[in-house]
Amino acid sequence: MSAADRLSDTLYGVGWGTVKRLPEPVAVRLGRTIADLAWKQRGKGVLRLEANYARVVPDATPERLRALSRAGMRSYLRYWMESFRLPAWSAERVRTGFDPKDIHRLTDGLASGQGVILALPHLANWDLAGAWVTTKLRTPFTTVAERLRPETLYDRFVAYREGLGMEVLPHSGGSAFGTLARRLRDGGLVCLVADRDLSASGVEVDFFGEKARMPAGPALLAQQTGALLLPVTLWYDDSPVMKGQVHPAIEVPGSGTRAEKTSVMTQALADAFATGIADHPEDWHMLQRLWLADLDPAKGPS
Repeated sequence: MSAADRLSDTLYGVGWGTVKRLPEPVAVRLGRTIADLAWKQRGKGVLRLEANYARVVPDATPERLRALSRAGMRSYLRYWMESFRLPAWSAERVRTGFDPKDIHRLTDGLASGQGVILALPHLANWDLAGAWVTTKLRTPFTTVAERLRPETLYDRFVAYREGLGMEVLPHSGGSAFGTLARRLRDGGLVCLVADRDLSASGVEVDFFGEKARMPAGPALLAQQTGALLLPVTLWYDDSPVMKGQVHPAIEVPGSGTRAEKTSVMTQALADAFATGIADHPEDWHMLQRLWLADLDPAKGPS
């Protein structure tokens, strides 16, 4: 393990071990302080976040973009502070920490027995939304996680999410799709963060007027299993309660090849994501390159 990998693992370990024991107001202030320090340093992540916001808010002035990126870093650190503390939250704190609109679209879909896929962008705190589903709705679900370096850090994330009631599959390895399909055919729930293609072989979509790639998995799973595909967007406001919206289901087109159907469905998913991101750009935690114009063809997303 490299020195950088050991440092990353140690820092995350300290976060989960220490931050969760802090009083909530202290954790909130700590997160905001770290966010402001990182923002002032104008590092690579902050500059990329700002460049991504420039696509979302194309008429923003430089001053507006800087204000957005500062708010974005505060939102990002709120996500981390909440995530470090989630394992110590009471069931009641989890149940009252999220207020989604139109949740009947999810509960009705599950009641039908056909299986449901929830697809989300990197908005606000998707882990809190997942914990709410397992706690408030008492519904387990399956998700996938990107392989992280070092392996010990990946193991920390898996243990953390499993502790919240999720079944976590590795993104790599090729077996995840089959397992997800089996869960859906059994009438289960699958949740996928799906606004960034990690394989460099995703579906090309129009996203805020430029080309990007998003994963084909949600659309392919819906076609193959008959499961309901529901986009979900999340956001913060000034309260401790995160908000959310379950959007209408994305239908499988009645005609066309599998590739054509997948393209249409993934574009519809991207459009739903864009609606939520445009309404709350500061809560979109995209500190990486996303649009094709920004990607190094030899390296893919980074």
